[in-house]
Amino acid sequence: MSQKAIVLDEQAIRRALTRIAHEIIEKNKGIEGCILVGIRTRGIYLARRLAERIQQIEGANIPVGELDITLYRDDLSKVTVDEEPLVKGSEIPHDITNQKVILVDDVLYTGRTVRAALDALVDIGRPSSVQLAVLVDRGHRELPIRADYVGKNIPTSSSEKIVVELNEVDEHEHVSIFEN
Repeated sequence: MSQKAIVLDEQAIRRALTRIAHEIIEKNKGIEGCILVGIRTRGIYLARRLAERIQQIEGANIPVGELDITLYRDDLSKVTVDEEPLVKGSEIPHDITNQKVILVDDVLYTGRTVRAALDALVDIGRPSSVQLAVLVDRGHRELPIRADYVGKNIPTSSSEKIVVELNEVDEHEHVSIFEN
């Protein structure tokens, strides 16, 4: 796989997250009753960054949770030496029942990750609504799922791959397109 292009640099990622934070506040008429839930792994860091921006804008904190969807995926691929799925656990510090949950992920592709996240959320509680925020929407949906908040739409071919790299995980920051 070879890198074809960098489509978002660190500054563009920062701008996209700031815009998404404003859109979340506007759509929900503030942050009352809202909770951000990041999908492991990079969605967690994006949710934390959104919470920081929302705090700067609104002057109030929004709860942030972490969701592990491993057991809800229909393509369990990461396994331990015992051939069991590698589960890292969910950590949601706030009851989501009757809350507006904003799921946060890095890339929206087929929609299967979001479907798994919705299943995981329902096992935790019953939110009043679920919204979806993604840094990148690359198209190619297999399920009827769309994001409420999108940092950047990047049309891709099925032979291309979007790779999001964040400082917290990868020690550098950009979004790239790779070609098979």
